[in-house]
Formats: sequence, C-alpha cells, structure tokens
Amino acid sequence: MASTGTRSLAAPLLFLNLIMYFIVLGFASWCLNRWINGQTAHPSMGGNGATGHFLTFAILAAVLGIVSKIAGGNHLRAWRNDSLAAACSSSIVAWAVTALAFGLACKEINVGGWRGWRLRVVEAFVIILAFTQLLYVLLLHAGFFSSSYGPGYRDTGYGPGTHEPAPKGGVTAAGI
Repeated sequence: MASTGTRSLAAPLLFLNLIMYFIVLGFASWCLNRWINGQTAHPSMGGNGATGHFLTFAILAAVLGIVSKIAGGNHLRAWRNDSLAAACSSSIVAWAVTALAFGLACKEINVGGWRGWRLRVVEAFVIILAFTQLLYVLLLHAGFFSSSYGPGYRDTGYGPGTHEPAPKGGVTAAGI
C-alpha cells in the first residue's frame, strides 16, 4: 500500500510537534507571568522590548499548534479526504502564527540584551517549530501532487460532474 508512506512520516512529526508545542506553552506562560508581574530581574527571565509581543505570539502559536495536532491525529486515524481538509487548514493557520512568533524571536535575539535560560528555550523551540511545522504542512499537502501519497484532492466520487442526478419522482417534462 503506497499511501502509508506519508502517513508513517507524518505521525512521528505530529507527535514531536505536539510535545514541543506543549513545552513552548508551559515556558512561555511562565515567562509571560513574570513579564506581567514586572519580575524581569529573575535569573531565568530577562528580556527586552520585543519580549512581551514575542511571548504573546508564542502562546498563541502553541495553543493553535496543539489544536492543529488534535485535528492531525484525527486525520491520521481516519485517513480520509474530509479529515484531510480539517488537518490541513488548521495546520496552515498554526504554521502562520508560528512563523509570526519565529519572526519576533529573531527580532528579540537581534535586539539583544540579557535573556534568561527559559526565554532562550522558548526562542529556540519556536525557531525549531517554524521549520518542523512547515515540514508537517508539506507532508499533509503531498496528496495534492499525487494520490499515491495519501488521500488526494483528486479522488473521484465527489463534486459536480461525477454522476448524473436521477429524477426524484413527480411530473417531468417527458411525462407531459
């Protein structure tokens, strides 16, 4: 069965991304709590002008990433076109917000200043997730190029033109 190739590649990547998004959510929540309380002098906090924005987008990316992995897990279990649509759309949104957080992480690193180890962990995980989430999106969309990579977009049996609708009774023009 050729369609299990993408499935066997996407499953470990889905699990890895899920664990990484949970780590980002935990560390970013801790850092944002310290940032809001004004405790930036904590040994594992620090930060600069981009920190507040970065942490907000990191938490948003983590929550969207976790939800996207739930839809992706459902798709890997069902492996059908309707579950593919939900998994692809949610993974694209999660990747887009992760890419925004990636840009803010790069800006925070570029601005410089002292940043604690927890903040650097969040930065590193967001940078890694930007690339692994993109790879996951590409694996899900592999069916667009060929249905041998999974449930494709070109499967027959759906949409207009696949069969002629039968009349459902009543008076037709031929019966008059």
